[in-house]
Amino acid sequence: MMWTALLLSRVQFAFTVSFHIIFPSFTIGVAAWLTMLEAFHLISGKPVYRRLFDFWLKIFGVTFGLGVVSGIVLAFEFGMNWSRLSEVTGPIQGPLLTYESFTAFALEASFFGVLLFGRSRVTPAVYLLSTMMVALGTTFSAFWIMVNNSWMQAPVGYAVENGIFVPTNWKAIIFSPVVWVRFPHMLVAAYLTGAFCVAATGAWYMLRGIYAAEARVMLRMGLFLAALLIPVQLFVGHLNGDYVHDRQPAKFAAIEGRWHDEQPASEVLIAIPDESTETNRIELKIPYLGSLIASMRLDSKEVGLTSFAPQDRPPVAIPFFAFRIMVGCGLLMMALAWLGSLYLLFERKPGQRLLLWATFLSFPLPFVATLTGWFTAEVGRQPWSVYGALRTADAVTPTLSVQAVTVSLIIFAVVYVVIFSFGTLYVYRLLKAGPVESKPILPLNPKRPLGVIGGDNPVAKTTQEGALL
Repeated sequence: MMWTALLLSRVQFAFTVSFHIIFPSFTIGVAAWLTMLEAFHLISGKPVYRRLFDFWLKIFGVTFGLGVVSGIVLAFEFGMNWSRLSEVTGPIQGPLLTYESFTAFALEASFFGVLLFGRSRVTPAVYLLSTMMVALGTTFSAFWIMVNNSWMQAPVGYAVENGIFVPTNWKAIIFSPVVWVRFPHMLVAAYLTGAFCVAATGAWYMLRGIYAAEARVMLRMGLFLAALLIPVQLFVGHLNGDYVHDRQPAKFAAIEGRWHDEQPASEVLIAIPDESTETNRIELKIPYLGSLIASMRLDSKEVGLTSFAPQDRPPVAIPFFAFRIMVGCGLLMMALAWLGSLYLLFERKPGQRLLLWATFLSFPLPFVATLTGWFTAEVGRQPWSVYGALRTADAVTPTLSVQAVTVSLIIFAVVYVVIFSFGTLYVYRLLKAGPVESKPILPLNPKRPLGVIGGDNPVAKTTQEGALL
């Protein structure tokens, strides 16, 4: 294999985007969880919801910051490594990414400040509204990213003028049917990530015998929510398969591990694809099932990879295995969420520790499913940067050298390992410390900035003076 500037740029983007995507998928889910907790606290008045809110707000703050840092790097890469892509698709991608940035800063960043410092400065209803705005901001941010990415997967509403992609129909771009199956798929994946992380944290505390009230709430709400969302995700995932089948047949054939046209088509469950011989080794498949899944018929003709020129085929192994890992993680999550929810509903005691251990160890599953789903979509799109319109080889910066990409890749790798290792360690320490008793809400003077730290609060000041005495 020859390490070219193009290949190294693809490796670098895959490395940085893989780090980045786990943070939005986590924070979107946690933001929704925070909204539920604040609403329950406002309605019921139970302190346990407030303690959980304060606890998860700290974790949200750290991961939100890490997500912002990793996202900024991607913007730099568009200029450094993919300047041709930015140049020719800028009239379309530029506005979409601007909407994403505006949403992130206008809603997420602004109202996040209220969450951090505004508990005693605004009414409970406004505080709940601020929590909802943060959750809405993370969702809008993901929406614009998915609109942009979906346009690259299935470009519509554009024309090419002097080699530049210009928008001709924003309605077609934003309301593309592809957007409205890919965005829900990503959104539900984020909610499932949050649900399993919350449930796993509750199971961890129950295994350690600490924070019983908080752990019970986290375990129940996490598993119940996951049990409800899994069927939705399966349905939306099937709709995603339909769009890939209809609009990206080469990617669909790679995912299926199908080399030659078949009628009726079999479904390959597991195999080792061999691109050199255009065959599968150690293949296990079920007759007719491939046609049924692809076209809802038992006798449909399905296209194989050899129907496409070699230069128009994606790499086969990565989408083939990544898709199966994603589905496998989804099935494991479904079994755990359903069985765990039934168990909790009937409150059976024998075997409880088995459920707790299984739930605790399940927290990586949604992250792995999200990453492998992203690999399936992005690697399967190759060799196109904008599917069918702009090849990845034509999107890279023309003057980029192997040496320049190698240096930047090493720098990114070192910086990422340092920053994210410390970030992950800090989140672990927060999780290990667990929820603490929430501070009472004291009246503050909203006109005084120092009121945030109790500088003009007579109660706080008296307490501080008393401590000094």
